[in-house]
Amino acid sequence: MNNIKLSIGITSNPRTWPIIDGAVKVEGVDLTPTVLHPSELFWRQLRFAEFDVAEMSMSSLMMAKSKGDERFVGIPVFTTRMFFHTRILVRKDANIDKPADLKGKRVGVPEYQLTANVWARDILEQEHGIAPADVTWVRGGYEQPGRVEKITLDLPASLRLEDAPRGATISGMLADGSIDALIGPRAPSCFERGHPHVGWLYPDPIAAASAWYRKTGIFPIMHLVGIRRSLAERHPFLPAAMAKAFGAAKSVALAKLTDTSATKVTLPFVEEQLAQARALMGPDFWSYGVAPNRTTLDAFLHHHHAQGLSPRRLAVEELFHPATLEMVKV
Repeated sequence: MNNIKLSIGITSNPRTWPIIDGAVKVEGVDLTPTVLHPSELFWRQLRFAEFDVAEMSMSSLMMAKSKGDERFVGIPVFTTRMFFHTRILVRKDANIDKPADLKGKRVGVPEYQLTANVWARDILEQEHGIAPADVTWVRGGYEQPGRVEKITLDLPASLRLEDAPRGATISGMLADGSIDALIGPRAPSCFERGHPHVGWLYPDPIAAASAWYRKTGIFPIMHLVGIRRSLAERHPFLPAAMAKAFGAAKSVALAKLTDTSATKVTLPFVEEQLAQARALMGPDFWSYGVAPNRTTLDAFLHHHHAQGLSPRRLAVEELFHPATLEMVKV
């Protein structure tokens, strides 16, 4: 029997490289990978459904699903995760000495619905009492003006959401003081260049994130993998085969990371940081699958709905193909 031929849109990182370069094969499948920046990939997949399989924003997939868009079904492979205490940046001259001082401020976001921003708003509300309606949100591209939401939003009337002025970027607005803070999945160029008045909200964001993890047990999920529902129905083996392959690819990445006799990461203290992550989060600190991530998934589903992004509160089982809810143990 010939393998089925599928396209996959994917981002590049050590957990996906074995899929991209073919070191890990998907059983019964010949993949043609297209490697893209997340913003471009998510735009193209949500707007035009260009790929048979694609890495997707968890928030965007949930919004589509809750609005009746059934084109894609997820598998619980979480290619990108991060803590967001390091992703909240503020103007140091805007009288923001602690998180509660964000009340009444103007906060820039690349898109309101981004997964990163859902998690960050959750942290601000649950830990510091800052509800989404307590700030003014300013939406725009990081470095290029004119960015828009990938999916149409229907937000609560109490929310204050503005578009950045024509020609403006949120990095530029943070640099010139037009906004007081910025939340997003990456740091803007003004921070990377060492702007003297731009810095982290938390003086020690790693310590703050570690304390939050000890309290909640949550390692935030950013991206998962989505498959055309029609393909999964036509080829029932496909969702589990994809989950198995991505799990194997992650194992390859972790094996290389663990081999510190010749460090695979261009960064000092890799072995020490790896030991710290395991001490904090256990040996399977980057887990795939529903069972080990149910607390994290339930929290996100709750806050996504509470923030007005999904019109109803989805159940975890609605996101993922039934064949991937449990994986075989040998």
